Amino acid sequence: MRGRALAAQFLDFFLPAVCLGCGDHLTLECSGELVCGPCRTRLRAAPRPCCTRCGFPLGSGAPAAKTCYECGGWRSELSAANFAVVLRPPATALVHGLKYDGWSGLAGLMGERMARSAIPRELESGTYLIVPMPTTRRRARARGYNQARLLAEAVAELVHMPLIDGLERGERGSTQVGLHPAERRANVKHAFTVRADARATLKGARVLLIDDVLTTGSTAMEAARPLVQAGAKQVCLSTFARALPYAD
Repeated sequence: MRGRALAAQFLDFFLPAVCLGCGDHLTLECSGELVCGPCRTRLRAAPRPCCTRCGFPLGSGAPAAKTCYECGGWRSELSAANFAVVLRPPATALVHGLKYDGWSGLAGLMGERMARSAIPRELESGTYLIVPMPTTRRRARARGYNQARLLAEAVAELVHMPLIDGLERGERGSTQVGLHPAERRANVKHAFTVRADARATLKGARVLLIDDVLTTGSTAMEAARPLVQAGAKQVCLSTFARALPYAD
């Protein structure tokens, strides 16, 4: 046992584990956690009050609203959305680490935050299906996984709801990063279709779409449309983070 302890200390000295949120050294006891305690506490929820449909902050002293200027133009197929934290450091590093750097182990922490605070209130009672936002086969091959599905698996396990791969995404269209709202809508138009083997399960079901980040809602609305056309009676969205225009 002493030999193993010495070996672990040797590795910690020459190959120290670092927090994926801030880059600081993780102690030997916490080396398997990926994210340090201070970074976990710095993951910030949206300030209240918030829009009851999309969770967007309304500003100090503003009354709660059923819709806001952010979701007032959303199509009816997407009933509601919620998110766990604001997309600012260290959340930005976690999203990037899961999506682009191969740190699949982050999905557990991120999914736990979503299960705790990002389930839309419309789904608080009764059962619903969890559907991950699909990615293209090309991106899944390049990354080795679909980050939204890893998050969906973590959420489904914690909220005890069934998960199905209800959607698939065509290869057309490029990344949404850096696009303006109108460009985002055009980029994902008709990008999603319902899987043939999921149609019977979706009929009459309430659905919770899972994704990593909510920006304008364009992707979620386009994904919700075929689900409703296939017979889903309600589609909501849950994400780990949301981009806010004033977040530092």
